[in-house]
Amino acid sequence: MTEPKQSKSDVAAWKAIVAEYQQPSLPRAIWQIVNTLGPYFLIWYLMYVSLAVSWWLVVPLAILAGGFMVRIFIIFHDCGHGSYFKSRRANDIAGFVAGVFTLTPYYHWRWEHSIHHASSGDLDKRGTGDIWTLTVQEYLESSRWKRFAYRLARNPIILFLIAPLFLFLIRQRFPSSSANQRERHSVYWMNLAILGMVVGLSLLFGWKTYLLIQVIITAVAGGAGVWLFYVQHQFEDVYWERGEDWDYTKAALEGSSFYKLPKILQWFSGNIGFHHIHHLSARIPNYNLERCHKADPLFQQVKPITLIGSLKSFTFRLWDERHRKLVGFSHLRKLRRGQEL
Repeated sequence: MTEPKQSKSDVAAWKAIVAEYQQPSLPRAIWQIVNTLGPYFLIWYLMYVSLAVSWWLVVPLAILAGGFMVRIFIIFHDCGHGSYFKSRRANDIAGFVAGVFTLTPYYHWRWEHSIHHASSGDLDKRGTGDIWTLTVQEYLESSRWKRFAYRLARNPIILFLIAPLFLFLIRQRFPSSSANQRERHSVYWMNLAILGMVVGLSLLFGWKTYLLIQVIITAVAGGAGVWLFYVQHQFEDVYWERGEDWDYTKAALEGSSFYKLPKILQWFSGNIGFHHIHHLSARIPNYNLERCHKADPLFQQVKPITLIGSLKSFTFRLWDERHRKLVGFSHLRKLRRGQEL
């Protein structure tokens, strides 16, 4: 028996609450850019001067730069939603510039990410802008090769180290076959801009040194970014539903986590841990997410996931439609032994 969908009065209630926090703040946006790009550029300068001293100084600086790249990506992300500035043109310009630093084509990513927001938690619309997730039944009915590929894709080393590097360094260089002309061109223009950055920094650092530094930064930022995205939609009580029963409000508040991070990690991740608020209204800029979360008891009813508690997400691999929960591969052995219906 499916639960009733949200009433129009429920939807009107939360829309009225979030309206106040959907208003961008130019001072807050500019200050965030200053305290993000400023340290990021400073770290690159420190890496340059540290080369003459020791690589043991450069590597930790590159790791720190990876943390700031995550924060740059959050700015890029908000611009893609048109929430960072009031001006659409300002969002597009800032988004393109942030895309150069995060190696991500702005319009193409914006298009794919909008599909994610429109389909998150909908079992019938998986496959674009999300983590590959099979149901138990789909896995059991898959070929041996597909099962192997799925297990490989869900391996933590592949998922949080190799896949992010492939995504940001290689996959983002090519447009999707279903992308329209503007999205395709955004990939080509971004590739040219990134090429200019690579050539310039290679002349400054030496191409081998630059590439090694960039790979370290991208690995740290990409791994952290994929982990955040993973935890935000792959947790124990997550919401998944078939299309005819899918509900936007429930998908936001129950299908997106409240990842309660230590303050320093919350800062580096640009408040994206308040992901339930973000999916409720993507028009809320990241610097307003926490304030909106605290504004009404409705949002605070969402059970938080702590940093330690989130480690349990490593064990989740498949969606069990019958029991309406994520399970691990060990669940399959129980099924084979007949311990569960």
